[in-house]
Amino acid sequence: MGSCLSAESRSPHASSSPLTPNLGVKKWKNSKKRPGSRNSSFDYRREEPLHRIPGRMFLNGSSEVASLFTQQGKKGTNQDAMIVWENFGSRTDTVFCGVFDGHGPYGHMVAKRVRDSLPLKLSAHWEVNINGSDVLKEISLNTAGSMNSEDSALAFADEELRASIDIGEVEKRPEIFQTLRESFLKAFKVMDRELRMQGSIDCFCSGTTAVTLVKQGRDIVIGNVGDSRAVLGTRDKDNSLIPIQLTVDLKPNLPEEAERIRKCRGRVFALQDEPEVARVWLPNNDSPGLAMARAFGDFCLKDFGLISVPDISNRRISEKDEFIVLATDGIWDVLSNKEVVDIVASAPARSSAARALVETAVQSWRQKYPTSKVDDCAVVCLFLDSDTDNISIAANTRSKEQHCSADEVNCTTEKEDPSCPTSLDRSGTVRTGQEMNPKGSKEDAEEEINSEPGKDWSALEGVSRVNTLLTLPRFVPGEVKL
Repeated sequence: MGSCLSAESRSPHASSSPLTPNLGVKKWKNSKKRPGSRNSSFDYRREEPLHRIPGRMFLNGSSEVASLFTQQGKKGTNQDAMIVWENFGSRTDTVFCGVFDGHGPYGHMVAKRVRDSLPLKLSAHWEVNINGSDVLKEISLNTAGSMNSEDSALAFADEELRASIDIGEVEKRPEIFQTLRESFLKAFKVMDRELRMQGSIDCFCSGTTAVTLVKQGRDIVIGNVGDSRAVLGTRDKDNSLIPIQLTVDLKPNLPEEAERIRKCRGRVFALQDEPEVARVWLPNNDSPGLAMARAFGDFCLKDFGLISVPDISNRRISEKDEFIVLATDGIWDVLSNKEVVDIVASAPARSSAARALVETAVQSWRQKYPTSKVDDCAVVCLFLDSDTDNISIAANTRSKEQHCSADEVNCTTEKEDPSCPTSLDRSGTVRTGQEMNPKGSKEDAEEEINSEPGKDWSALEGVSRVNTLLTLPRFVPGEVKL
């Protein structure tokens, strides 16, 4: 990368810091008398292996309220990860969902680390009910007047929200949004700092997206970083199924994102071979060519405008809202929002909805882009009313089924027509415009079942717009980590 890189080089900060990779968790463990904390099963869950926690699903399968499926593409190791966590935070009416799309040589490791750690951090910060002034105060103390782009963005997000919402509008927002908004901001910030400080994964040129959702009762709050997407399937006044995009694809072509990056000396431009794909580049080096404006990790760009501050939004679920689809860009690159909700609605059972969507996307890849490498795909379908079956009569009979059927789904699709979000109330962060689970478990073996030796890849092969990084290879199993 040469001399253009920041002072935060590949040397992990952990070697000079007393803090450990599990900074967020250990901090709460030792803070027994922290004001605002409450007794719950969180301490128990902190010691319990993640794959044994009831209600936490991260493998292909289904429950009464959700369907999950991921499939490796043709670029090497599957870098996508996903999770559904029922009874999240010891709350029986609460579900956490997320999909994570890793990129770079060790993107699959970053995606799994964030999948496993971020929900714990969010739950911890939610319990103590952190407010915005605490967040800003900590930023001030830790940076001593020298904020980087990440801290500045976090402070700006809070100031912009306060300035853009009048008192009457604040009162209309549900209390859960006010609480979870601060918890999302804090958890994402601590997660990224933990990735920077730990030494077990090289996150210098590797990272992940994250689109995450908390549903409590009829309220949902979404925290989004990167270009994975959440789409709602709902009914209009004529009872027709329509999609509503709940998140913004946070790419460098958005004017506000490009403005922030350029102010931090990062460069944003597209190559002649792919004029539709804006990428982020270092000030004096044509690398790494990241095709998103926000991500966890990717510390080679964190001093040059890339941030991990989530865009946060909320929605009150109505009786017409049926399900939410969270998916990585392997789905959205070949299917429109409308096609996605139609596929989920026409699945033979709720338990097979996610798999049907992934299989249709793979078929669409082969039909539309036969010379390209199919991207990894990960899907979470969250059904908003588990008591009635708005999607399929067969769903209630399969509420305890843990794995999808292998039925083939043959659908033809058309190329995506980009649609603009959304009917959500936005937070203001976007203006208008232990690494993996402990080894040896059955779940770990199943998680790696779709992984196979990968190959180096380039954004100039096939459909270049779907490749997140331009100049770096993907992880190849068996290679020695630098």
